[in-house]
Amino acid sequence: MGPNFRFGGGATESVIHPIVLVAMLIAIVLILLLPRRYVIIPVLAMTFLVPLSQQLVVLGVHLFVARIIILAGLARLAATKFGSRLNSLDKAFALWAVFRALASILLFLQVGAFINQAGFLLDALGGYFLLRYLIRDQEDIFRAIKTLSAIALIIGACMVYERAHLVNVFSLLSGKTIVPEVRDGVVRSIGPFEHEILAGVFGATLLPLFLLLWKVGKSRLLAFVGLVAATVITVTSASSTSLLAYVAGLFAVCLWPLRKEMRFLRWGIVLGIVCLQLVMKVPFWWAIQHVHVMDASSSWHRAQLVDEFIRHFFNWCLIGTKDNASWGFQTWDLCNQYVAEGETGGLATLICFIALIVISFKRLGIARKAVEGDRKKELYFWFLGAALFAHVTAYLGISYFDQTRVAWFALLVFICAATAPAMVHELAPEPAPAGLSPSRPLARAGWSLRASPRAGLAPDTRKPLDSQMQAGRSPALRKMLRDK
Repeated sequence: MGPNFRFGGGATESVIHPIVLVAMLIAIVLILLLPRRYVIIPVLAMTFLVPLSQQLVVLGVHLFVARIIILAGLARLAATKFGSRLNSLDKAFALWAVFRALASILLFLQVGAFINQAGFLLDALGGYFLLRYLIRDQEDIFRAIKTLSAIALIIGACMVYERAHLVNVFSLLSGKTIVPEVRDGVVRSIGPFEHEILAGVFGATLLPLFLLLWKVGKSRLLAFVGLVAATVITVTSASSTSLLAYVAGLFAVCLWPLRKEMRFLRWGIVLGIVCLQLVMKVPFWWAIQHVHVMDASSSWHRAQLVDEFIRHFFNWCLIGTKDNASWGFQTWDLCNQYVAEGETGGLATLICFIALIVISFKRLGIARKAVEGDRKKELYFWFLGAALFAHVTAYLGISYFDQTRVAWFALLVFICAATAPAMVHELAPEPAPAGLSPSRPLARAGWSLRASPRAGLAPDTRKPLDSQMQAGRSPALRKMLRDK
């Protein structure tokens, strides 16, 4: 359900199990006392293993456990000097969050809307920049993926139990037993998430990251555990959207041999859309109704949602709309992230959201080309791109409104950290030193074609940066290294 219907909703009193309370207090202590590189473990564990139903209600404000964990992390961040400069992805993310919050506040002009969006900004901006503080290089990325592997194992085992016994283990924390939905005789396990599709998408979009851990991370046991768990989570959720996201991630991985022909592939997709528009009797987006795996999938509804979204452009383009429920059958159900961004935040929010995706792919492309010829390093960026493509595909069938959003934020942070060395030109747009080809992104930045170990690429490449710093050629690079 979209945020249009959640102002003032939810529990009216605190609901938190003693086990969750103790775990939360332990996690807060660990967040405040552990070395920075290990703080990501309790943050991710408490975010994904505790359902949103576990919360404290203070003066009408819902403090979910994940939200309390973010506050604890921000307290740690406030006491730490963290001078990382904002890059283009950070700025696009901040604009997206602010535009979306402002649009909802202006649209409803209610105290409930203001409180709701204050919580959204805490979750989005607080969660994202906390992850930016915790994840800075390849070592941090792999540590986070290993943690996600262990989390996926727990969730996968619980979802198998849920499917076999029709009991949601995580619902027992709230003192009541939730029976999973059964559609066409198939049990749809939900785990700790708010919807079956979100549970499946969580597993499906992790698949490329576990493949990355297998091929590059030198941790095959945890990678194998993660691959099995991701598959189990996807299958037990029994949803077409999650299965298609799973296939999309694998498909993107399999495009590796065509990595140098991606420009032609992108234009081929555009040409294919044009051809569909020419031969179909209805707009090309109605092709969505034919894309489903499960017999009971509501693919027609998703196509209709896009159709009504486009037809009512002038109703939502400014600051979103609260009238979408009257557009057609179940058009209140924002089961498409792109539609949800437009209807809850207007055109500016939708543009910023798409910009996030475009910038992420662009950064990965630049980074991969910068290490061209080194298969292992190229695969590193390629698998991150496959995970991004899995999310982009999943967004056609669901909008994230629970802790699944943190998985999306984490991937964006992975991309920021992984591509940072190749994007030095964002910080220091200076002419390349003599002898370096301007055609290379790293060379244009005055940086060696082999990257810094802090960015997780090669073991001996801080020297070009250090030599420039000593020579006084790049003040921006000196500041960047000092901040690191």
